[in-house]
Amino acid sequence: MLFFSRLFLRMIHMSNRVVFGTAGLLLLLSSFLIYWLEPETYENPFNGFWWVMTTVTTVGYGDFYPHTVPGKLLGIFLYLFGISLISVVISKMIDFIFAYHRKKEEGKLRYTGESHFVLIDWSKHAELAIQEIRRSDPEAEIVLIAQLPKTPISDERVHYIQGNPVLRETLDSANLSKARSVFLFADDMTENQLFIRDSSFIDGKTLLIATTIERYFQHVHTVVEVRDRNNIPNFTHVKVDEFIVGSETVSRLAVRSAFNHGASRLVSQLLTSHEGGDLYEIRKRPQWKTFRDAFEELLREGATLLSDGDNLNVSRRLDEPIPEDAKLFVICDSETYTRLIGGTPSGRNTSLK
Repeated sequence: MLFFSRLFLRMIHMSNRVVFGTAGLLLLLSSFLIYWLEPETYENPFNGFWWVMTTVTTVGYGDFYPHTVPGKLLGIFLYLFGISLISVVISKMIDFIFAYHRKKEEGKLRYTGESHFVLIDWSKHAELAIQEIRRSDPEAEIVLIAQLPKTPISDERVHYIQGNPVLRETLDSANLSKARSVFLFADDMTENQLFIRDSSFIDGKTLLIATTIERYFQHVHTVVEVRDRNNIPNFTHVKVDEFIVGSETVSRLAVRSAFNHGASRLVSQLLTSHEGGDLYEIRKRPQWKTFRDAFEELLREGATLLSDGDNLNVSRRLDEPIPEDAKLFVICDSETYTRLIGGTPSGRNTSLK
């Protein structure tokens, strides 16, 4: 008994390659050997493999069993060594699964997907952004980069990468080169979990990360949150597609709501995709010569033309020709948008593009 205990412990400490290789070789040789010993009983090697598997896993259906002494001796050998070896294989497979989940939770696994969203630094804004992405496109894949010990969110579509986003290897681990968009949120927390109160320091950290992204991944659409609008000119040498000033947006929305009751609810509906109407970007159609052509045709199809890019004065430019590079934004529901583009939308909310 002591011999088998020592043998079992030795197998546990063997490398996975040796254990899995030995187990595979044992199953293969035993399958052909039992068929060679009793060809009338097992008829083909697959039946031999079936008997070996039911033996080493202690299932024992009894549909096949050896009738000769050599076959029974092989069965005894599998009882003594095969079951122990398979037990070690199963335990190592379980350990591998636990190790995989632990590494994933700690953000130590590379992400290899494409057309995903990358969020840098964890905050309440990042959490809300993840929720909105999931509402806009339930199939969207999200990669979160932060310097936390473990992932702060449990979601099968959110992959966590632990590391310093200033370093290229961290961004490569998130496969940023194949990402659809990257969101860079202002982080007011240091590595030692201390708060930074000076917005210049917060935006300075954001600028350093944005510079790294621009240097290696300038083709990726970048959205950056800044704490102080006065710091935006410092980003002039960096290719940033869009800036968001969170505190400024909240303050202005509060004032607009005070002067125009209900304004906050209207903006909230535009910013969230679960209220029925949403904001989408569509391409210019060949038959549209002026903004009026586009406005009237879209209106008949159930959509309202809102702007050309960030120009909200379309209603005063109805008779002007539409530029070929126009970025037309409309308000409609998802079904209407699907009809407009003649297909199925894929993560359509333009605020997330």
